[in-house]
Amino acid sequence: MQKKTRQVVGWLVIALVALLEGVVSALEVRGALEREREFRASPVCTSVPVEASACVWDQEFSVRRAEVHRNAKGKEPQAELSLPNGKPWTVTFQDADPVVSEMEPGDAVVGVIWRGRIVEVRDADRRRQQTTFSPVGRPADRLGGVLTCISFGLTALVGSLWGLIRRRERRHARAAAMVRWHGVALGLTALLTLWAQAHNDWPMWVIPVIWGPLALILLATSVASAVAALHSGVAVDAVTTSATVALAPQPVGARATVMGAADPPRVYRFRRRWQGPGSPYSCSGEVWT
Repeated sequence: MQKKTRQVVGWLVIALVALLEGVVSALEVRGALEREREFRASPVCTSVPVEASACVWDQEFSVRRAEVHRNAKGKEPQAELSLPNGKPWTVTFQDADPVVSEMEPGDAVVGVIWRGRIVEVRDADRRRQQTTFSPVGRPADRLGGVLTCISFGLTALVGSLWGLIRRRERRHARAAAMVRWHGVALGLTALLTLWAQAHNDWPMWVIPVIWGPLALILLATSVASAVAALHSGVAVDAVTTSATVALAPQPVGARATVMGAADPPRVYRFRRRWQGPGSPYSCSGEVWT
């Protein structure tokens, strides 16, 4: 019992952390939207910007080195670019594809500069990749984080509190576990939806359109599974109680009930009779229906 209680407490802590992360991401969605709108509305610079400005400038670079870091945990792909005057620029990316993984020393690339940072890199084949400073795609990432964390956090919180309050009842503990695991499914569905949106360059409004119906189906499945767990527990408890009563030892002299397949129950009562001196005891039986 203590082990299961510790597990439920762990679920509760994880659910609270996920809810906090979801709230923080929700607060960042608006700022990310404003930053992306500002970038898309920025004009093209009329001349090479000397200092950081809100205009967009395409600058030619040559690649000095590129590190993908595919097997290194916690390290983002990065590349060191060089201006025509030899000044180095180091940029980082969230993913290695499609541009960074194909970079070779000496390759010519074009960097899009905005507010003094390289926000996008294009290679000779016109393939483009956003850097970690780019505002493009950030609102969708924040929205995906909101859906993932809040949907999982709320569902897991309900299941954890239910499991703690009714932890001594097996049926309710089983139903609460069903709810918690459906919360995991909700979070994974949001992540898969975000992945599909990012890899297909769909607009941000596609995320709730795809995830919404799937979330409703999972919530309905969660409720149905919890109800089924409660009812199945009642049936199991009833059968267990009946079997325990039937197998319990009966006191000496009590009536024994024999159940037939189709006959009504019969009660057999045995008693001894005294038939006089020198006579052995005889046993006679009576049948009560």
